[in-house]
Amino acid sequence: MTHDHDLVLRPSAAQTEAALNPPPGRNGGDLVVETLSGLGATTVFGLPGQHALGMFDALRRSSLRYIGLRVENNAGFAADAYGRITGEAAPLLLSTGPGALTSLAALQEARAASAPVLAISSQVPTAGLGGGRHGYLHELPDQQASFRGVVKSVHTVRTQSQIPSAIAAAWESALTAPHGPVWVEIPQDVLLAETAVPQVTAMDATPEDLVPRPELTALAAHLLSSAARPAIIAGGGVVRSDASGKLKSLAEKLNAPVVTTFGGKGAFPWTHPLSLQSWLEDRHTTDFLEDADVLLVVGSGLGELSSNYHTFKPRGRVIQIEADLGKLESNHPALGIHADARLALSALLETVGERPDPSAAGRVSTVLARVAERIAAQELTLEQGVLASVRRALPAGAPSFWDMTILAYWAWSAFDPRGKNTMHSAQGAGGLGYGFPAALGAAAADPTHPVLAVSGDGGALYSIAELATAEQYGLNVTWLIVDDGGYGILREYMTDAFGQATATELSRPDYVALAESFGVPGVLTTPGTLEEDLAKALATPGPSVVVLPALLRMFAPTHLG
Repeated sequence: MTHDHDLVLRPSAAQTEAALNPPPGRNGGDLVVETLSGLGATTVFGLPGQHALGMFDALRRSSLRYIGLRVENNAGFAADAYGRITGEAAPLLLSTGPGALTSLAALQEARAASAPVLAISSQVPTAGLGGGRHGYLHELPDQQASFRGVVKSVHTVRTQSQIPSAIAAAWESALTAPHGPVWVEIPQDVLLAETAVPQVTAMDATPEDLVPRPELTALAAHLLSSAARPAIIAGGGVVRSDASGKLKSLAEKLNAPVVTTFGGKGAFPWTHPLSLQSWLEDRHTTDFLEDADVLLVVGSGLGELSSNYHTFKPRGRVIQIEADLGKLESNHPALGIHADARLALSALLETVGERPDPSAAGRVSTVLARVAERIAAQELTLEQGVLASVRRALPAGAPSFWDMTILAYWAWSAFDPRGKNTMHSAQGAGGLGYGFPAALGAAAADPTHPVLAVSGDGGALYSIAELATAEQYGLNVTWLIVDDGGYGILREYMTDAFGQATATELSRPDYVALAESFGVPGVLTTPGTLEEDLAKALATPGPSVVVLPALLRMFAPTHLG
């Protein structure tokens, strides 16, 4: 009789041969790259540093493609985008101390947006660990402590034999719902020392499914089937779990209007008769959602931006499907279902009843018309025209990455993504400098589409060095820089709050000349020629820069007063 615990995976003849006769000249860094390859990684991002040289030397003995950026934070943004586009864990190789710490803002964005990033950092030599002040270059008393509050999990290596298991555990953590960034650190001497550990040939780090409890989905299905005015808020979790098709089927079965959060752009077809689009910062949408007697929230924590700055007060029953346990019922009491969005929506589709409602599409049209009237009354034709030009120039299916800039704030509400995983921004953590390096990561992930990056001039200065990266690797990214001579949104906020702005004005370079100095074509455009210039740049292989001098304004908020 055979018991499960008696089963042993026996090595193949090839694995035995590889173990007995490993390639010569391997070090601890080889164990890192062999493990990554065994897990399925094909591309890594990063920056070399003194303590991490063992890893980088090993790259030349591997089949991994390396994309080297100029700033660690930008490398983190590129890995973030690669993870969002592919759904795979994106390796990010970093050095110790300053190099590691410079990635923190990018890892915070990855955590907020649930992007799977596998950050692997070096450490000072093992003799320098333990919290003492030994005086090693880049030494920190506890490097891990700087990352514990940012990443999903921290994994420590102190011997070479621990490397494959630690990286596999980190990989599994990064890809377990909710996805997110993870941290592995390995001392310099462990990476550099010659290794007797056999070549890594077989790795398994399959994440476990986060399955909903059936009694909860049964109750949710009953509530939705019998609702008089159901509505749905679709967040980023729908996009990340590739559940947009199931969401559409459920909405149509229930005749339930759907609004997508800014992080959930593309979770529901923009022009569908039940689509409320993404006007979450509009009081007409807020009122409509508050009036729902059953509100299904899928893959969103209903945070500040998704709740019209916490002015949203639902009056009906809320059902919340959320993979991040920390977000479940964190802002509103609900029937909380801790599950992956795709699995939970599948369960609902199996049990929810058909709900005819011939008035649903009409009510959606009424809300969208009121939103349009409110915006039209503010005489913001320049802003609407610029956004429309960008949409017409960008091919359907081509991804776009938006920095924290006024045009991006418009895009959150008003831009049709024309695809289910095509529009991304830094709205998770809200840091500057995301757009261009993230677009580089997306271009590395999928070279078959042109990629658009959108920044203001303030955000552009955070990542201008990556023009060298774009040119070096020939990445197919067009960078639209809206140049208004300062931090435009902060200028607007301060003027509204204090009557005048302070510390928002910037001396800036000639961006076209600067791009050309990197070998990247640049063009100065106008609102009238933007569509033509942008379309031409997007259709031309390789990197390019389009500069639009324009002073854009935001539409009036509805959460004040």
